[in-house]
Amino acid sequence: MSPGAPAWLPRGGLVVSCQARPDNPLHGPAFMAAMARAAAEAGAVAIRANGAADIAAIRAAVGLPIIGIAKRATPGFDVEITPALADAAAILSAGATAIALDATGRRRDGEPLPALIAAIRARWSSPIMADVATPAEGERAAALGCDLVATTLSGYTADSPRIAGPDFDLVARLAARVDVPIVAEGRFTTPAEVARALAVGAHAVVIGTAITNPREIARRFVAAGRSA
Repeated sequence: MSPGAPAWLPRGGLVVSCQARPDNPLHGPAFMAAMARAAAEAGAVAIRANGAADIAAIRAAVGLPIIGIAKRATPGFDVEITPALADAAAILSAGATAIALDATGRRRDGEPLPALIAAIRARWSSPIMADVATPAEGERAAALGCDLVATTLSGYTADSPRIAGPDFDLVARLAARVDVPIVAEGRFTTPAEVARALAVGAHAVVIGTAITNPREIARRFVAAGRSA
């Protein structure tokens, strides 16, 4: 399938995920805004960011579109990425251009997925990106009205086995079966992998750790030295 390119996310573009967990030395809005500036200067077409504070700081620093998420862990629930309408409202108020949400069938601390998507549609015109782990989840998300489908959760759910690198098979299967743009995300480490994802049907590619997590990048080099 060949869906049209959304104006805010050019085909073949790189989205840089500027996120850092609380245990990371670069955790915090100031650091993430600096990361976003560096990504913008490098030619990224959009930023993916977590939480209202980081999104607001990034919005003040760059003019790129921001794919916002609200990552929230709740005991007893599997879904962490934008599980409820209140989470979507917070990130849009902070300056997000689009909303990304977990579109798997797992338990969520919020509205059921169809109700959440419908509520977002009723209140805002912002694009919705569905983070999925399987082709069936991508098809369902598109049928429910999501504007893009991303492979973000491949390898992170019970019915999606973890593989060593990007899930090119999922990208290709979604591109063949889903009539909205497919965004490849998850475990990208090289430019060659980006090119391959685009060749098998991705509309754009999201990279996080390999660009914006110096601690993990350094660990790879340290490990290589120790094994030499």
